[in-house]
Amino acid sequence: MKTLKPLSDFFKAIEKDHRISITHIGIYAALLQFRTEKGFVNPIEVYRNEIMKLAKITGPVTYHKCMRELNEYGYISYLPKRNRNQRSTIYFNS
Repeated sequence: MKTLKPLSDFFKAIEKDHRISITHIGIYAALLQFRTEKGFVNPIEVYRNEIMKLAKITGPVTYHKCMRELNEYGYISYLPKRNRNQRSTIYFNS
């Protein structure tokens, strides 16, 4: 059950945050799943398509918008790479 704590903490944090949509939740859950698969490392390094596939998101514009907003709202620290051949770095703030 320890693996559910980050997701539970996220839901508590967003309970009164009207800015968070189902898409943000899907991306955050996908990031946590990716992190779990990598042995709970912090930060994780990901390609956009890896997270989009897990979150069932098809639009890169939507992905980047939500990632930027999760970063701005303080849920993650997102360091995108402009080069498609490099992984972006994502830190979990909690």
